[in-house]
Amino acid sequence: MFSRRQVEMVSERDALAGRPVAMPVPARHLALDAPLVPPFEEPFEVAYFALGCFWGAERKFFQAPGVRTTAVGYMGGFTQNPTYEEVCSGRTGHAETVMVVFDPTATSYEALLSLFFESHDPTQGYRQGNDVGTQYRSAIYTTSERQHALAARATSAYAELLAERGLPAPTTEIADAGTFYYAEGYHQQYLTANPMGYCGLGGTGVSCPVGVFAAGD
Repeated sequence: MFSRRQVEMVSERDALAGRPVAMPVPARHLALDAPLVPPFEEPFEVAYFALGCFWGAERKFFQAPGVRTTAVGYMGGFTQNPTYEEVCSGRTGHAETVMVVFDPTATSYEALLSLFFESHDPTQGYRQGNDVGTQYRSAIYTTSERQHALAARATSAYAELLAERGLPAPTTEIADAGTFYYAEGYHQQYLTANPMGYCGLGGTGVSCPVGVFAAGD
């Protein structure tokens, strides 16, 4: 019924309408035993990253130091409360996205950006490896001017590192965070519940040290 290989971004006019009812969300994180929904207590901050299949992407982040909780969902598109099948059809405009709630006294947004770039190939446009479609695009959705500036700086710095290896520039989308629509419950911490599950993420092999873009902040 739905194609998983949509490689052109849908327009808002042609996007699916969606629905007013949000997906039910599990109360607790399977791996971290932390809440999945706000409000999140001080001093925790929120960041959003899209880097391909969100199963493996979420695990990358919840295993990182200083991360309080994570959840997977859909962001950057037009359809209200989309289903996974709708997102995979390419007719919602959303990217598979990980919400990362982190403690800025234990880690930094810069460290999360470094992990983001090293955990996938941001040069592939609407794909990650064998996963093809607009929902697999590389994107950073920012929640403050500071996040936006750091994301832009990191993307530019990483482009220079890629160019030194003869690799293309990142196609990473940087935009203000809109509504984060939680994915269905069975997607949350999927690889914790299904340790043998598929994860197609792969990086470029080019490291992204925090020091190359954090200076001057």
